[in-house]
Amino acid sequence: MKQIAIIGAGPAGLMAADQLAGHGHRVTVYDRMPSPARKLLIAGRGGLNLTHGEPLDRFLDRYGPARPRLEAAISAFPPDALRAWCEGLGQETFVGSSGRVFPRAFKASPLLRAWLSRLAALGVVLRTRQAWHGWDDRGRLRLGEETVAADATVLALGGASWPRLGSDGGWAPILAARGIAVTPLLPANCGFLSPWSPVFADRAQGQPLKRIALSFAGRTVRGEAMITATGIEGGAIYALSSVLRDAIVASGEAIAHVDLRPDHDVADLAGRLGRLRGGQSLSSHLRKALNLDPAAIGLMREGLGATLPAAARDLAALVKAVPLRLTGIAPIGRAISTAGGIAFDEVDDRFMLKRLPGVFVAGEMLDWEAPTGGYLLQACFATAVAAAAGVDHHLRG
Repeated sequence: MKQIAIIGAGPAGLMAADQLAGHGHRVTVYDRMPSPARKLLIAGRGGLNLTHGEPLDRFLDRYGPARPRLEAAISAFPPDALRAWCEGLGQETFVGSSGRVFPRAFKASPLLRAWLSRLAALGVVLRTRQAWHGWDDRGRLRLGEETVAADATVLALGGASWPRLGSDGGWAPILAARGIAVTPLLPANCGFLSPWSPVFADRAQGQPLKRIALSFAGRTVRGEAMITATGIEGGAIYALSSVLRDAIVASGEAIAHVDLRPDHDVADLAGRLGRLRGGQSLSSHLRKALNLDPAAIGLMREGLGATLPAAARDLAALVKAVPLRLTGIAPIGRAISTAGGIAFDEVDDRFMLKRLPGVFVAGEMLDWEAPTGGYLLQACFATAVAAAAGVDHHLRG
C-alpha cells in the first residue's frame, strides 16, 4: 500500500485526506499546531459560511483572473456537492437570505468532530506538532526532527493570514528555493489604514457604519464597516479590498467614497436638511434630519478636512459621497485571507508541481483570491478534491 503524506490539517488538507482514504490509500496528515483546523473553528464562530447558493457561472466569476484555473476543479466539486458531503457527515445545511450556505448547527465544531471521527474510521493518522521544513537530500520530508518517505505528498499549508492559527506562509521560501515561482503573499479581505485625526480615532474607534455603500474604481458595494483606531475594516471594505490594495501598492493611496444613505438621492436628503434647523448645531441637525450617528458625522468631517458645508444641497452631496482616504493596508496577520501564492503555471491540470513530481498542492497556497461569502472555503475544498484525484491517478500509474 502506498504512503501518502498530507502537510496541513486545515480544510484543504483534511478534505484531501478524506478523499484519498476513501479510495483505500494509507494517509498521514501532519500539522505544526497542537490541534487541526484551528482557523476553520474560529471562522465557524460567525456561522461557518461554507459556500454560496448563486448560479455556478456567476459563482465562478467571483474568482476574477483565477477563474480559468479553478473552473474545472470547482465544476467537478460544486457547491451542491459540498452540501451533500456535509450532509453525509450528518450536518444538514441551509441557504440564508443572502444566498450564503451554512451548516444547520451554525458553527464549525459539530462538523469538525464528525469529520475527524470519519477520518479516524478510514484509518487516517493525524500527527500534530510536526512542522514541515522541506526535503532532505534523499527527497524525504523533513518533519520536526524526523524524516518521512512518502510515495506522494499533498501540500495544504494555507496562506499567511492568521499566523497564530497555523498559516504563516513559511512554506514560500522553501518552495522558492526549489525554483518554484511564488507570487508574493498579500492581505486579501482585509482592512486598511487611514490618517484619522487623533480626536476622531479616539472617539470613533469600534463604531460601526451601517447600511452604507462603498465605491471605488467604478465598483459599488453595499454593506457595513467598522472604524478602527488606525483605519477601517468590515464587509463593505473586504468586498473591494483587492482593487483598493492594488491601487495602494501602485500609487501609495486610494480614495474611495462612502454613501452614508444609499437609499436616498441628493434631492431627498437636501429637502430634509433644508428644513428649519433653529438653534440646533449642525451635528444635531444631521442626526435628527438624516438619522446619522456621531461616527458617520465624524467621517464626513474627516473626509472633507474642513468645516462642513452650510448649504443643504452641498451637505446632502457630501452625505452621498464622503471621501475616504486610504494610505496603507492592514497587516497580513489580521486579514481574513491572502492573495498570491504558487503560480498556476507551476502545477499541471491535476495540481501536481511540475518541478516536483509526486508533490501536489491544494487550497490557499495557490495564487488565487476571492471575496468572503463562501467562495474561499469552496475553492479550498474543490482544489483538495482535485489534488486528491491527481494523487490517486499518479499512484495508480
